Amino acid sequence: MSDPTTAENQNEPRLITETGLDRRIADIIEPVLVQMGFRLVRVRMSGQNGLTLQIMAERNDGTMTVEDCEEVSKAISPVLDVEDPIDKAYHLEVSSPGIDRPMVRRSDFIRWQGHLMKCETSVMVEGRKRFRGKIVAVTEEGFSLERDQPAYGEEATVAVPFTALSEARLILTDDLIRDALTADKKAKAARAANENFEDEDKDIE
Repeated sequence: MSDPTTAENQNEPRLITETGLDRRIADIIEPVLVQMGFRLVRVRMSGQNGLTLQIMAERNDGTMTVEDCEEVSKAISPVLDVEDPIDKAYHLEVSSPGIDRPMVRRSDFIRWQGHLMKCETSVMVEGRKRFRGKIVAVTEEGFSLERDQPAYGEEATVAVPFTALSEARLILTDDLIRDALTADKKAKAARAANENFEDEDKDIE
C-alpha cells in the first residue's frame, strides 16, 4: 500500500462528483471543509429517518475521528442554514468514509493499490460496465484491475480510465482491515507528534 503525502492530498480534485441537489450542497460545504483541513468524500441525500443529508469527509492524512465529525457538523450547519439549499426538514449526518470506502480521488487508488475493489463505469470498457478485482497499477489516466473472477475469454487484467468511472468502492477483506487500521494508527501518531512539536515551539517563544 502506497501512501501519498498530506500536501499531495490537500487540493486534489475528486474524480467522481455529485449531480443535482447533492452537487449544489457539495459546492456550498467543500470550501468550508478545505479551510478546516478536511476533504469532502461524498454528499448524498437519502430518505432515511424522513430525510437525511449524509456527508462523508476525512482529514488530508486519511483519518477521521468522532470529534472530527462533530467539528465538521458544527461548521457546516450554519452555512447550510444561510444558503438553505434543502426546502424540507432534514437530519445532518457527518461520517468517515469507512474502511470499505468510496474511491473518489486518484490518490485513493494509489493508497489502496493491491486491494480488492468494485466499480461501475458510465460507458462500456472492454464490453462491460461493472468490474471487480485487485488494483495492480495506477497511472495519470486510470488504473488496472486484476479481475478476481474473469469470464471465459476475458483478459485477466483490465485498464479502466478515470474519466469513465461513475462509482468505485473498496471491498472489505481481512487484509484491507489490517492495512487500514495500521495506516490510521500511523497517521494519528504522526499528527500527535506534530502537535507536540508545535506546542514545544510555542513554549520556546
